[in-house]
Amino acid sequence: MKKGLGIVVFLALTAGLYMAMVFAPPDAIQGNVQRIMYLHVPSILVAYLAFSVVFVSSFAYLLRRTSRWDALAYSSAEIGVVFTALSIITGSIWGRPTWGVWWTWDARLTTTALLFVIYAGYLMLRAFIEEPERAARYSAVLGIIGFLDIPLIHMSVVWWRTLHQPSSLIRPEGPAIATPMLFVLLLNVAAYALLYVYLLKERIRLYELEGLVLKPRE
Repeated sequence: MKKGLGIVVFLALTAGLYMAMVFAPPDAIQGNVQRIMYLHVPSILVAYLAFSVVFVSSFAYLLRRTSRWDALAYSSAEIGVVFTALSIITGSIWGRPTWGVWWTWDARLTTTALLFVIYAGYLMLRAFIEEPERAARYSAVLGIIGFLDIPLIHMSVVWWRTLHQPSSLIRPEGPAIATPMLFVLLLNVAAYALLYVYLLKERIRLYELEGLVLKPRE
């Protein structure tokens, strides 16, 4: 099962990369530099997915106090931080030729950087508190609070004047993107979502091997 999922993930990522580099047309204004969108957008969407899992799992842990929910939240937070960092890096690479700078304190960029800091702090909290149940409880609260930054990130381009363009994919009137580009973008979103699932399963498996996923308390 694990090997089969790994193969599917590899094929999906390979197909997504090929379609992004070969099949998708260049942007009419930005040219080929726009192709980084096929990595940048899936990265932040998967980060949203990962932190959504943290949010739900943290609530479940506070209600049930079972280590499996805590392990799911912690594992998903680790992966979410990686994808958020990837989104910030690719966004900077995209921004340099588009805006003329690697970074600016734009509302969308600032709130995304805040998301990274919050969940990096979540991981540091887990590392610094030695008592497992207390670490799980405190980080669950932070995981829930940190999730509130995600709608702020999404709406920042609506509420404030920003350099960052409005969302091309998630908008009330539907995607504002040409059909070939949309197809390739959705393919890559699916590929990176599968990668998230694969990484999450592997991280939880490591918890089980380390004996950190315990039976529910009576």
